[in-house]
Amino acid sequence: MKYDWTDAYCLAKAGAEKDFKLEWNATRYSIRGKMFAMQGGDKEGKAILTIKLEPSFGAFLRSQYKDIVPGYYMNKEHWNSLYLDGDVPDEVVREMLDQAHRLVLESLSKKVQKEICS
Repeated sequence: MKYDWTDAYCLAKAGAEKDFKLEWNATRYSIRGKMFAMQGGDKEGKAILTIKLEPSFGAFLRSQYKDIVPGYYMNKEHWNSLYLDGDVPDEVVREMLDQAHRLVLESLSKKVQKEICS
């Protein structure tokens, strides 16, 4: 599988936690229970990584790469799914994951952000 580095990359982020949701057959990456990425499959079982992004950035990426689509089974405005057998450059995927982590971290209280980042 391409992008096999994403698990370690997500877990290296400040405050990142990983769990597996059996009902969804998906691995979730979150900060204090707020998800920023999820790895699972689409209805055909194709491996996808679904990532939270700023709506305008997500729309831009979908216009540039055929392997990035609106978030599978998620809010299509804020979530985008990346097919893990696709051809999106690693640096773009890293940028997506960085933004997702930042968005969730910044949504937490200043006190919690300070706890996580210190």
